[in-house]
Amino acid sequence: MSIPPNPPLVSVSWSTLGEWVIGIPLRIAGLILLAFVLRWVLHRVIDKVVVRAVEAPTLASKISKMHETHEAITASSRRSQRAKAIGSLLKSVITGILVAIFATMILSELGINIAPIIASAGIVGLALGFGAQSLVRDYLSGIFMIIEDQYGVGDSIEVNNISGTVEAVTLRITRLRALDGTVWYIPNGEILTVGNHSQNWARAVIDVGVGYQEDLGKVQRVLREVSNDLWTDDEFKGQIIEEPEVTGVEALAADSITVRVLIKTLPLKQWAIAREMRQRIKARLDYEGIEMPFGQRIIWHREDKAAAAEEEKANA
Repeated sequence: MSIPPNPPLVSVSWSTLGEWVIGIPLRIAGLILLAFVLRWVLHRVIDKVVVRAVEAPTLASKISKMHETHEAITASSRRSQRAKAIGSLLKSVITGILVAIFATMILSELGINIAPIIASAGIVGLALGFGAQSLVRDYLSGIFMIIEDQYGVGDSIEVNNISGTVEAVTLRITRLRALDGTVWYIPNGEILTVGNHSQNWARAVIDVGVGYQEDLGKVQRVLREVSNDLWTDDEFKGQIIEEPEVTGVEALAADSITVRVLIKTLPLKQWAIAREMRQRIKARLDYEGIEMPFGQRIIWHREDKAAAAEEEKANA
């Protein structure tokens, strides 16, 4: 009985070596190439969606073409910024997903058992979810903040009793510079309410106090004339959106009557307009002889009865 010869060890070695030298590197290179191609295609799709979102004809864009109003231009600019921010976010998410998927596939090609890696990744993700809840909350809040366009760089906002100008917005934090120059770093997850002074339009509210003896009809007429002069002034004409309105008597105090003036302005221009309006009102009221009341204090002295009786005896 003849014994079959053993298979040649050289052929097995050469096939294994060829697999490691040619086969596996080629497959890994193909996976990397496929990842880059998918990333490029998906990024191009996102870019086209962003461009369509920016150039989509909306009511604001139609108004801007007809009248070139500041509100329409501002809305179009903010829509463009929001679309670009969302596009950048989607690109980052897609890149991260592709890296995770293709890195796992490459490890599998290298002969590494990826089942423990996937199980470990799930456990690590669960642990991070519990241990980094505040960080996850910050990122989720940042995503929804960008999508909803709550505020952007350059806006004047009020957050957590802090007022200032937004200098930077990321998915985790918002950097805010206060009026005195202080820079505040606020985690997005800690922002519960936001007051934005920069969206669409603003309003200057000027309350003018006059004495009870003044003619209210004359006072309101003077305020209308002053506000109309400001409305037609070339220096402020582009900053005031609508004709100012004198609403009438706003409050009755112990020593004054308050008359209110409302002026609709461009965003962030309401404070300068209000200062100019108050200065003109003061000058005009002085010219018209209309009194702006000031607080008065009356001091009563209670006399001692014994001292008063002695004084009467002395006078007698």
